[in-house]
Amino acid sequence: MESFREYRIKNMVCKRCLKVIKQELEEINVQVRTLELGKLTVLSSSVSDEHIDSQIREVLYANGFEIAISEEEMLVEEVKITLIELTNELPIHLKVKTSELLTSKLHRDYKVLSKMFSKNECTTIEKYLIKLKIEKAKELIQLQQHTFSDIAYLLDYSSINHLSRQFKNVTGSSMTDYKNTQVWKRKFYDEII
Repeated sequence: MESFREYRIKNMVCKRCLKVIKQELEEINVQVRTLELGKLTVLSSSVSDEHIDSQIREVLYANGFEIAISEEEMLVEEVKITLIELTNELPIHLKVKTSELLTSKLHRDYKVLSKMFSKNECTTIEKYLIKLKIEKAKELIQLQQHTFSDIAYLLDYSSINHLSRQFKNVTGSSMTDYKNTQVWKRKFYDEII
């Protein structure tokens, strides 16, 4: 009878992460059943669970990931993944508040999620979302396919001024300066906090 082991993974926030982890686990003969952002299920073979855990931990650690141990850590990762997915689908048009979106998707009271997130990440959910949106703005500026007004619209800002203020607060430079210098410093989503 086949049995499976499930792992929750911290900092796994992009499709590239999935490809790398799956490939490296298969290279060491760990049979991946499912792999999605923040969650891995493997076939538990005749090898001891401790050995499988050790192999998986080694591959994850070598790639900047780690296994989430507590339910709290798992929920924090779910919050991150939900917000990253939100910022990747442009245009962002929230029909509900972020708090309502997270409450609905994760089936937890927002105050609980907010408290857990702040405790584990030393920032608020709101500040994290702003940083994600600013990283997306940097990407859109680099692509040079949109005006600043278009970028503000795509990222669900009420005005270009609102986006400009947040951009400067987060990056230390204006959007125009960022565009003109073309010394584009961006962060991977798993580095944002």
